[in-house]
Amino acid sequence: MRPSGHLTLITGGATGIGLALARTFLAHGNQVILVGRSGAALQAAAAGLPGALLCAADVSKSEDRARLVALFPQVTVLVNNAGTQVYKSIEASTAQEIEHEITVNLAAPVLLAHAFLPLLRQHPEAAIVNITSGLALVPKQATAIYCATKAGLHSASQSLRWQLEGSPVSVFEVLPPFVATAMTAHRGPGGMTPEQLAQSFWSGFVGNRYEMPIGATRWLQLLHRIAPGMASAMVRHRV
Repeated sequence: MRPSGHLTLITGGATGIGLALARTFLAHGNQVILVGRSGAALQAAAAGLPGALLCAADVSKSEDRARLVALFPQVTVLVNNAGTQVYKSIEASTAQEIEHEITVNLAAPVLLAHAFLPLLRQHPEAAIVNITSGLALVPKQATAIYCATKAGLHSASQSLRWQLEGSPVSVFEVLPPFVATAMTAHRGPGGMTPEQLAQSFWSGFVGNRYEMPIGATRWLQLLHRIAPGMASAMVRHRV
């Protein structure tokens, strides 16, 4: 992928990984659109991102996804980063919590990609970037639905990449390890910073590395291939 000249739409762009990716795209001569549910959070993020465009939207809602497509038809890079994690067992979760987690983490990115694809195809070079997780490869016990949705998006990313072979649209998948964000604050200190993740992503993006296991995820992927039982035992009881 060329490093500059893109109009990049980033969901969940006001904080954490999304914000770090936005800074990285901007630093390399791209324009960014930050999408998030909180207008106040978007405004705070934009204070440090001169030139960034903002759009308050909830990607779990079909009308908001349609509005994004209508407002930004010239997008060349779609980054599906928005996500949520319910730290409960399936039995302890409400039906609404389960449905929302599935919608935000799996249905929304697939449907947003579907909605933007006719427009992305019109450009000489375009991309869809899906942020999944190392937990897409090996789930942990405490967050079953989150792991399942990331595994689903991992599979969908692979299939969509095959479907778009020969087209101008590339499909990238980023599989982060534990990253220190608001969503993972319950795990305590440690983890890769969003900025470190964004730096690793960038080298893969411009180098056309379509599946990017980053940091500890690389070792987890290898262990899962050669000793899946050991990988499962190592991840299962993580906080």
